[in-house]
This record gives sequence, structure tokens and C-alpha cells, in this order.
Amino acid sequence: MERRNFIKNIAAFAALPVAAPLLAAVNNGYIKPAAKILLRSSWQTVNIGDIGHTFGIMELFNTYLPGAEVTLWPNNLENGVDVLLKKSFNKLKIAEGKIDAEGKPTTPELQQAFENCDIMVHGSGPWIVVPADLAAWHKQTGKPFGMYGISLVDADVAALSLINKASFIYCRDTASLDYLKSLHSECPVTEFAPDATFAINLRNDQLASNYLQSAGLNKGEFICVIPRLRYTPYWKMKGLKPTEEEAKKYMISQYYKDVDHAKLREVMIRWVRETGLKVLACPEVIYQVELSKEILVDPLPEDVKKHVIWRDKYWIPDEAQSVYAQARALISFEMHSPIIAFSSGVPAIHLRQPTDTRKGQMWADIGLPEWLFEIDFTSGNQIGDALMEIHRDYFSAKKKLAKAKDFVTYRQKKSIHRLMDVS
Repeated sequence: MERRNFIKNIAAFAALPVAAPLLAAVNNGYIKPAAKILLRSSWQTVNIGDIGHTFGIMELFNTYLPGAEVTLWPNNLENGVDVLLKKSFNKLKIAEGKIDAEGKPTTPELQQAFENCDIMVHGSGPWIVVPADLAAWHKQTGKPFGMYGISLVDADVAALSLINKASFIYCRDTASLDYLKSLHSECPVTEFAPDATFAINLRNDQLASNYLQSAGLNKGEFICVIPRLRYTPYWKMKGLKPTEEEAKKYMISQYYKDVDHAKLREVMIRWVRETGLKVLACPEVIYQVELSKEILVDPLPEDVKKHVIWRDKYWIPDEAQSVYAQARALISFEMHSPIIAFSSGVPAIHLRQPTDTRKGQMWADIGLPEWLFEIDFTSGNQIGDALMEIHRDYFSAKKKLAKAKDFVTYRQKKSIHRLMDVS
């Protein structure tokens, strides 16, 4: 964006709380009209939520920082994600590589990104995913960095020295923000901003249409359900032997597996018997393909089972979002499928397990507390009541979604514009 156009267009958000410092920064020449951003994201591709982080924040950059030049420093771009990124954002640069023992980039592309970029942004995630990479950026360049739309866990206190050096930290849930504030850090900007996945705008309508037709699913006449173990078995997906700690967590997951999912099966049974409509059991993470059949589909009574479709393969967010967009509602133990459904205007209920991070709080933060259930303190009947209320009064549910959407958009716009204060 040309500098004169940038200054002219800034009036569009002059009413925002960030307007005064932003205008001062423009007048003082601190802001580069076309900032060069190094985005550290794309943590893995076995989870459509982790894929969605990058696509969401790129939509935000394109919308609110149209003059920015973004270079993605990814962890993983497998499962067709590299092709989808290039198709969706043809100006996006990619710099693969790692940091060596001396804290220096291991590839020419990443070294160039360190030299050319003005600011490093750690994308949304469950915690500070790559503290060593942020520390290396700060040590090698002395240029600003920050974190956008993350949760924090108690262990992140070990990164307090890094947090103190950050120019901004946007937490995606207020529980994490409260924890951050309790650390009394020196970071000048600590605020709330929704997970970047809320901005996702991916579609593959043809692929979704083909799938829905083959599965016998009609628009608005089915719900999506997604399972989750209390601890995600990444070791199992990678074909590795579990560590002692991972083995203990897997035992906990097995203990609670039926306890948790019996409640979701109860909802599925009620949905089918009361509405006569269908259910799609589908995954957010690769291991959930088999899990959904084992724990959600196979134990169902025969009269219900014939109305339930099992998605027998993993997908990436473009197809998933197009399918979710056709659903009546979605119920998920995972957090990001509800976010993707939300982005398509579809009501979504989140079932939070106590072993998950603080991220579930964001459902209440954006104004949807009635659709957030702590699974240990919730019955299947309570979840079913919420689902049937959505079904009976769909107009009210959509109004609630629209109000939450307006709030999310406001927070996204505010937070992305404020990044320019330090770019």
C-alpha cells in the first residue's frame, strides 16, 4: 500500500482504541507501509486445526495489512498443504529451515528471511511452540517479535525471559491472558485476540459435494460429530514407541474413552430418533478416523446406526469447511472444527476435556457459553438439550452466531492493525 493511501485509509478505524498510538507511529515514520513479516506457523498437518492457523492468519494479513510481504517459516507442509497454500496465497514466500546449535538459520532461504523481514510473528498454537526460534530471531536480528492468538500453559513460565522481550502477546482465550498477566511480564502489549483459524476461508465445494452425494447427506439434514482422546497420541500416528510419560497418558485416555464418548453417543441416538436426520462421524486429527468408528459408530443401536455415516479417511480444511458448511450443527471434543464451522455460519457445540489446554475458554469469550460443556460435569442429556434447541430455533442460533462473528471480526481487526505499531 502506498504511504499516502495508508494514511488516508487509517481514518477507517480511527475510532478503535489503537488509533492514537498508531497515528503517532505513522507521523513519526516508525511504520513501514509495506512491512515484511516472518510468520512462524504450520506446526503439523495431522490436525486440520494446526493447518487452519496459517490459512486464517494469512486471510487476516491480506485483509488488514494488504501491503505486507509475508514469508512463512513452516514446520510441516505435508498432506497436500503446500499445494493448497500456493493456490490460496500466490504471493506467499516460504523459507524452510531450522536453527543450528549457534542459533543461526540452516538454509539460505531462512537466513535471507532473517535479514529482510522486519518482524517475526509466532502464529496461533496451544502454547509458545518454538521459544528457541523466537530467541534466535531476537539474538540474531534484534528486531521485534510477538505471538498471535496463542494459549499458554503453566510450563510457559520457563519462557518468561523470552516473554519479557516480546513486543506483543495476543492470547486466544482470557484464561491464558489472565495467566500471562499473573506473570507480571515486561511485554508492552498483552491482549486478547481470537485464534487465527476464526478467519479461515477455505472451500472445496466440488470435492465436498461429491462426498456428500456419495454418503447420502443433504444440506441441513445432518450433524457432524468428532471424538477425541484425552491425550492426543502423536507417537502412535508417527509409528513410534511411546515414552513412559506418553504410555501413562495413553492409559488415562483409554480409561476415559468410553466414559466421555458415551455422552456423545447419547446425543447421536437422541438426534436420530427425534429428528429422523443423519449423523456424520468425522475426524479433526488423523487418528480419529478409526477412533470415530470404534467409539461412536460401532456401539450404536442398529436402528440408529443405519442413519450414521462414518468418514473413513482424513481430510484437510478446504474439504472439511465445505462439508461443515452444509451441516445443521457440529458437536466436537476438538476445538478447531467448531471454529471452522463457526466461520461458515454453522452452530457448533464444544465438549471440553479437563486434560485439554485453556483454549476451550474462547468459546465463552466470543459469546457462546451456552455451547461450551465441561465433559466431566455434563450429561449427555444436557448436550442433547442444547443441540435440540439449536435445531428447533435455528433462527435464534444463527443470530447468536452473527453477534459472535461481529465481535471476533472486531478483535481480529484491532489486533492485526496494532501489529503495525511494532513493524
